[in-house]
This record gives sequence, structure tokens and C-alpha cells, in this order.
Amino acid sequence: MLIWFAVMSVVLTWAVFQSPAIDYRMVALGSVIPVVEAPFGNGPLHSLLAPTLVLVIVMLATRNRRLVRRRWLGLPIGMYLHLVLDFSFTRTDTFWWPFLSRSFTPGESPELSRGLWSLVLDVVALGVGVWAYRRFGLDDPARRSRFLRTGQLDRAVTGGPNSNRDRPGRPGRGGGRPS
Repeated sequence: MLIWFAVMSVVLTWAVFQSPAIDYRMVALGSVIPVVEAPFGNGPLHSLLAPTLVLVIVMLATRNRRLVRRRWLGLPIGMYLHLVLDFSFTRTDTFWWPFLSRSFTPGESPELSRGLWSLVLDVVALGVGVWAYRRFGLDDPARRSRFLRTGQLDRAVTGGPNSNRDRPGRPGRGGGRPS
């Protein structure tokens, strides 16, 4: 259950933002935070309110501190992605709490209600994780060390402004020599 959220949130964030500056560790952390309430059923961490409050807190607490903000923004991004990956929006009483509902959807949390499908999703996420490990070049000790220390991916794999993607002489990346 944790693998699905952590891996898929990192890969989806990379696919959308292609940013070398995001702390992908914080994205993964944010995506697994709502799981802590799973044993207790549906709750506020599965509503839009929780990630929105975290986003507001991050924005206010990091005013005029761009680099700190960039690191901590991964937390609400991961929490929002948890809602998407968990299909939390299908449980409207919980998702829109407290705006359109005064109570949470009764029953088990989305993570526990899937049963065997949670295992299937984790196996899929393992496959995606292997792909991402290779795609992000984390088999290179320097890249892996940077990722573990800072949460950032190499610019060459994120498509950042200093990426090798559009440099001449790089076959398969937009600048190769014609055959």
C-alpha cells in the first residue's frame, strides 16, 4: 500500500513538472501521510481540506525563503496525489468534508477497502519503480547520493534548463546527427 503511493507520486510529479529542484522525498512522504488514518476509517487526511491547509502553512511559513519553500512544497503535492491515487474523490462525504458534508463516508478507508487489489497496485508500483530507477539514472552512485541527500534528480533526466536533452550531438535527444 505504501509503495503504490510513494513511487507513483514521485513518477507523476516528475512527469508533470520535470523539475530538478523539487524535493521528491517530500512528495513521497506527503503521499503516504494519509495512510496513518487508514486503521481508523475515513478521516480528514482523505479530504481536500488537509493538503490545502498544509499548502497554506507551507506558503505562509516560507515567505521570502524560496529554496525552503521549494523543498516543502513537495509535502502538499504528495498529499494531493494521494487523493488522486486512492480515488478518494469517489467518497464524496469525506473528500468534500467539511464543506459539503458534516461527516465522513462510513466504512473502511480506501486503502483497506481494496483488499487484494492493494497488493496488485504495489506490484505495479514496484515495476514502475524499477523503470524510474533506471530512467532517473539512480544506478549511478553520484546521482543516487544526490537524490538521497537532497531529494533532487539530475537535470539531465528532469528536462531542466541545463539538461542535455537539446544539445547537439546527443542522439535520441533532439540533437543527434542525421543517419
